[in-house]
Amino acid sequence: MSDHPRDRFDLKPSLEAETAFVDAQDRGRLHHAWLLCGPEGVGKATFAYRAARRLLGAAPDPTRGPLGARPDDAVSQLVSARSHPDLLVLERLVEGGKTKKSISVEQARDLPEFFSKSPSQATHRVAIIDTADDLNINAANALLKVLEEPPERGVLFLISHAPGRLLPTIRSRCRRLAFPPWPQAEVAALVRRMTDLPEDEAERIAGMARGSPGAALDLASAASLETERLARDWVEAPAIDRAEQLAIADGFRGAEGQARFEALLDRLAAAVKVRALTGGAGGEAWAGLWSRLTDLPERAAAINLDRGDLLASALADLARVKAMSR
Repeated sequence: MSDHPRDRFDLKPSLEAETAFVDAQDRGRLHHAWLLCGPEGVGKATFAYRAARRLLGAAPDPTRGPLGARPDDAVSQLVSARSHPDLLVLERLVEGGKTKKSISVEQARDLPEFFSKSPSQATHRVAIIDTADDLNINAANALLKVLEEPPERGVLFLISHAPGRLLPTIRSRCRRLAFPPWPQAEVAALVRRMTDLPEDEAERIAGMARGSPGAALDLASAASLETERLARDWVEAPAIDRAEQLAIADGFRGAEGQARFEALLDRLAAAVKVRALTGGAGGEAWAGLWSRLTDLPERAAAINLDRGDLLASALADLARVKAMSR
């Protein structure tokens, strides 16, 4: 996507979740830990930052939903700049250009110290863990100690794509908010609202996103134009760069990775279709390849095959067809 969840002000992930949170706050029953559950890309992190801004004192903006805040407010700007002293965000670190595989225990140990201090500018101190799924076992145990002794005027948001994998003792100490996949029509409407894409293209992207607005906006970004170029180049080039192929396959993890995988195969199938319809040598072979590529995403989802392996298989199939057409 073109922006980070901390910079989104107009995307309202879940009216039900926001209403529940505001109601708890208004009744003075604000839980100290909130477990935000749902598929990747449905707006859990966006919700966490929306709630954090309001807890930290950002001026409300009702036109942007129950947890809406003004982007020009000083609190909002500090959050966007990652410099608010009462907000701590734990996420996988990037070192040497590579993202770590997990959130370490050293990072998790920042939580007790953070919550031991009084808020410096706001009424609360807020921590966001994005995602709790990334905590290694020692980090999860360090988090548990914080949950067992709720911090005064502290609120913790745990984002999880797979809450069943978390320690039961962590789940039991949090209030859960569910973020279900969006209906396809709502995803398409969001794409149309946020981009200048025509209705049919927005519907196509919404279908590939499978209820994930984040994945849909990612597909609708300039990256989708690069996907289109890449697919055409693969069909027309004499050979495919192996390093490039591996780098692309590395981005197929998670829900947004699934959407990228389907988008790439969709554009590759479209480029193959154009080649099949031009006639000439190997027309039937190109048509057969087009049919196989069209069916591949559905077969992959049904039997949960590795997407990188499937891409390699599809490109090997493409290379065979190109060889037959020479």
